This record gives sequence, C-alpha cells and structure tokens, in this order.
Amino acid sequence: MFENLSDKLDRAFKVLKGQGTITEINVAETMKEIRKALLDADVNYKTAKAFTDEVRQKAMGQNVLTSISPGQLLTKIMNDELTELMGGSTADLNFPASPTVILIAGLNGAGKTTFSGKLANFLKTQKNKKPLLVAGDVYRPAAIEQLKILGEQIGIPVYANLESKDPIAIAREGVALAKQNGNNVVIVDTAGRLSVDEAMMVEIEQVKAAVSPHEILFVVDSMTGQDAVNTAKVFNDRLDFTGVVLTKLDGDTRGGAALSIKSVVNKPIKFIGTGEKMEALDVFHPDRMASRILGMGDVVSLVERAQQQFDEKEAAELQKKIRKNKFDFNDFYSQIQQIKKMGNMKDLMGMIPGVGKMMKNVEVDDNAFKNIESIIQSMTPFEKENPDSINQSRRNRIAKGSGTDLQEVNRLIKQFEDMRKVMKQMSNPAAMANMMRRMPR
Repeated sequence: MFENLSDKLDRAFKVLKGQGTITEINVAETMKEIRKALLDADVNYKTAKAFTDEVRQKAMGQNVLTSISPGQLLTKIMNDELTELMGGSTADLNFPASPTVILIAGLNGAGKTTFSGKLANFLKTQKNKKPLLVAGDVYRPAAIEQLKILGEQIGIPVYANLESKDPIAIAREGVALAKQNGNNVVIVDTAGRLSVDEAMMVEIEQVKAAVSPHEILFVVDSMTGQDAVNTAKVFNDRLDFTGVVLTKLDGDTRGGAALSIKSVVNKPIKFIGTGEKMEALDVFHPDRMASRILGMGDVVSLVERAQQQFDEKEAAELQKKIRKNKFDFNDFYSQIQQIKKMGNMKDLMGMIPGVGKMMKNVEVDDNAFKNIESIIQSMTPFEKENPDSINQSRRNRIAKGSGTDLQEVNRLIKQFEDMRKVMKQMSNPAAMANMMRRMPR
C-alpha cells in the first residue's frame, strides 16, 4: 500500500540529502517534488498545495540541530503533517446505547457487504460485542446470500426478509429483533447507490430516519482515488456520516483517498480493509499510516496483530514444551497458521522499519508456506510428535506424499532442528547469559 507514493517521497527527500542547512531554495525544490508526488497519488490539488505550504512554512521556521540533518528534520515535519492531514488521532466507534445501530453506506462495488461481515467479526472478537447483521440490500442479486454465508463463517446471526423489497422496513425489523434477542450492536448493510440516483439517495435517508443510527460509516474503494473523495462529499451532505472506511488498500492503490478525504469532508477514517479474509480489517491510526508512507514501518500494528492471533494460554504451554525440547511439527504447523492469519506477507514486512523499501520490487507469494504445510501434512501423527524418528525411508515417503522433492524435505527438517536448538537456548537464562558473555565486545 502507498508503495509508489513512498518511493516518490523518498526521491524528493534526496534533494536535501547531504545539505548542511535548510534554505528557501532547497526547500522549495523539495516541496515541488513532494507536491508532484501527492498529485500523482491522486490527492486533491487544494489539499496537496495547502499541505506543502504548511510543511515549507514549518521547515523554514526551524533551526537544524547539529545532531540531525535537514532531510531528517523535514521527514519529522512531514510525518507530523501527514498524521494531521489524515485526522491527527484515532477515531473509535461509539457505543452510546444497546443496541448500537451502525448504518453502512456507499457506492456499488465499494465492498460494503464484505466490510459489514468484517466489522461484525471485529466487534465480536476484539470488542466482546454480540452483533446482528441486517441484510438491507434488496437490489443486488445474491447480496443477501453473500451476507448469510459471511455470517455463517464468523458465527454471527443475519436477519433477512426474503418476502420484502422494502429496505426501510427490513432495517426497522432488524433493530426490533436485536432488542428481542439481546444483540448489543446492529449492522445494517445497504444497497450500493450512485450519488446521481436521487431515488436511491432519498431511500437511504429514509432508512436513516427509520432506525436513527448511532454511527453511519461511508465505505470507499480506495482504488478509485479522487473520485471516491468527490462522492464522499455528496454523500456526507445528504447523510452527515460519522466516519469513513477505506477498502482494498492491499490493491494497487495510489493513496489519494486516504490523504484527501479528511480535509475534504472533515470526517475521520475509522477503518481500513487490507485483504479478503474476515480478519483483514484494521482500525485506522493516522500516525502509524504516516510512518508507513514515509518508509518508517509500523511496529506497533505488527505487534498488535501478533497479539490478536497468539493466545496467552497456548503461548505458556508452548514455552513449557520448548524448555523440555518437546516442540514438534504439530506446534510448528500451528504457528504457521497463526502467522498466516495476521495478513499478507508483503504487508507484514512493510511494517518492519527499513524492510518496506528493501521489498518494494520483490514479489512475496502468499503461498510461501504451501510446500512446508504439504510436507508436514504428509507426516504420520507419530512423526509429527517425534521429529527425531524421521529417518531416510520416512523422508522419501514424505517427499512423495507431499509432491515435493527429498531436498526440500531434508531442508525443512534441518531448519526445524536448528530452530529447536535456538529456541531451547533462548528459554534457558543461564545458556543465554553464557552466549552473551562469549559475544565479542
């Protein structure tokens, strides 16, 4: 995400690289490149100009400390201003009542139904809520069925009225059912509509009036760039929504919507969609996104994703097994599944400072674990629990059964053995202290 913009901003900063002082000339040259990079990313022109004017003004008013270069100082100013441009601080959902009603609105194809499912899953797993999904899109073929399938996947009930074509009545019935069944959040999915379609715009205003939502989230396909921002303004004038959701940020997006939308409609971005899986939804943090755009990584989000996937009780059990050197292929396979749930590999690597730039021209296959999984799945239960039992004849059989070659099987087993040794050493404080003493100073 934002790969092209990050690359162009990096090139812009090189204008100041090696400069001993900030001057009107070198800042003007850098700002020209930054404005061009923002416009290429489909950022609103007024937003881009106001942003670079603000950065220039702050840069010229700063004295460069001896410990930092002009480039580093400008990066700091850019980071602060980008954070402010995208909202300044994280905007949480509000839950003022039970049930809290959340209305989902947006254009055709923006990903509203998928987002509705992701949001329900997020509220259930991260916020300990008991949501109900309401299928209010009565126009798109299979929209109701899609929401039902998503609901089944994540274990959340879906209210649908197949006899009715009235989304206003369906929304009202859904809220009534939530009150009856003790659901403390109602998520109302609605049909996609064009801002020029007056009848559809009036209809969603009537849905809003019928259920008095506490939150109205406008879902935007971030790959549509500036068009999305213009559409958001029209919808906001009619609905006065409370927040924006940017979907498909894992695609080939230029980033214009994320950078422009707050300044144009003055409403916060609350969530971003980063993939197709139900877990691929992140709360939007302006400061973390600014760091990622500037190639500085986002370690906090990486740690949070890991914490969401790794259960404390499981971790304690695993630590015991490592201490006793009982870590086996079942444990290894389980760890791989948890890593995969954290998101696509290139996105995860981009969260590590410095790695994003190194990986920009590298394709990272999300099926990177496929052969490893096949090899482990081709082992017998006894072999998985007793890695030391895997002799040559067993290795030959595993290679044939997994559709890989013997070399790959041998490599995995060797890596697994090396990993077990390191893990055992790290779990032993005395061994770790001894290792540290031997390190050259």
